[in-house]
Amino acid sequence: MSYFDLPPILEKMLSVAENISDLNFSVGRPPQVEINGKLTPVDIKGLRTLTPYQTEIIAMALLEGNFDGAERLVQTGSADISYSLPSRTRFRVNIFKQRGSISVVMRVIPMYVPTIKSLNLPPQLGEISHMKNGIVLLTGPTGSGKSSTLAAIIDKINNEYAYHIITIEDPIEFLHTHKKSTINQRELGSDTPSFALALRAALRQAPKVILVGEMRDLETTEIALEASETGHLVLSTLHTTDASKTVDRIIGIFPKSEEHVIRTRLAQAFKYIISQRLIPTADGKGRIAAVEILKATPRTREYIENGETEGKTLHDAMDDGELEGMQHFDQVIMRMIHSGTITQEDGLAFATNPSNLMLRLSGLGSSDDFLREGGNPMQGNQRTSSNPSGPINAPRPAPAPPPRPAPVRQERSSGSMLDIIDKN
Repeated sequence: MSYFDLPPILEKMLSVAENISDLNFSVGRPPQVEINGKLTPVDIKGLRTLTPYQTEIIAMALLEGNFDGAERLVQTGSADISYSLPSRTRFRVNIFKQRGSISVVMRVIPMYVPTIKSLNLPPQLGEISHMKNGIVLLTGPTGSGKSSTLAAIIDKINNEYAYHIITIEDPIEFLHTHKKSTINQRELGSDTPSFALALRAALRQAPKVILVGEMRDLETTEIALEASETGHLVLSTLHTTDASKTVDRIIGIFPKSEEHVIRTRLAQAFKYIISQRLIPTADGKGRIAAVEILKATPRTREYIENGETEGKTLHDAMDDGELEGMQHFDQVIMRMIHSGTITQEDGLAFATNPSNLMLRLSGLGSSDDFLREGGNPMQGNQRTSSNPSGPINAPRPAPAPPPRPAPVRQERSSGSMLDIIDKN
């Protein structure tokens, strides 16, 4: 479709704001950009209300020359592809059918590879680059920054070690250049038909580090475990909400009869389970990652292998494991609220246990916190994060000050087009 000039449309949409995460084309709506998790319409002459014909033309322009992607769209009703706007940015694109028409969502991928520091991630994640084997899992909902975090970890390894790194992605997002390491990036569809086949082949390609875009099925998960057990560092993602549910998800993939074996293997293989949630900042100018970290320790391995019981949960281990580099969501969110980074309203909306978090913000803690410390559950919990495992009989600190009032959110306001679509 050479007569349809898509780049000016994309440039116009990207010019609305600096922190755009996605572009959205849906029938019956104008072109939209997602800013800090909210869709904003973009006024483009000729595209003020998209028609089925117009979204199909946009899809065809994105698929031009990509026969594999076009075939997947016809056969399965959706296709994941990559698209580049030269010298500006790259996109991870999903084209899909809905109600007899075509919709398009384009995830913006920066041209540069981010670092752990630039993403404001906990510095202890830098330890992952020094690991020689095992499995590291990044979890969270779609759009929570999992791919960016993985790219930052891979880049750190690339800067520090002369390794062979293989990535298997759907599609390729961040483009890594060879630095100390040699990096080969494979894309589903164009380079390999499936994660499982590419992962099994990778075991014969002598890599030190393997990145698997997603552990989607039993076969991929089994091979990933095998790779981590045979001297490879495996990095992958799962769509789960927190560390505990990640463990349950992996175990649930396998038959019930294999549960004990899988628990044992996972307990020995895992190094980190990292979960992310992106929360709007208090100034309304962006989002910040709240990061939950579960680290392999004798205690966490025991809980995974034997299963969680009352008083022996992964949440308990993270709550008490600050000195070991662990933290759970509600701990992180509470610190963000106290520092004024996020509002209390947004913090509670993203918390794992909003009720318990509200009690902590009020200077009280949950009953189970007190029972773990040997206290009276009716007295409330005033344990500070700086000493999560302090002696039971130690003097309790003064109650925490009341939470700061939520800052007022600052709202931000926000080429030529082709005659063929300029019908308005």
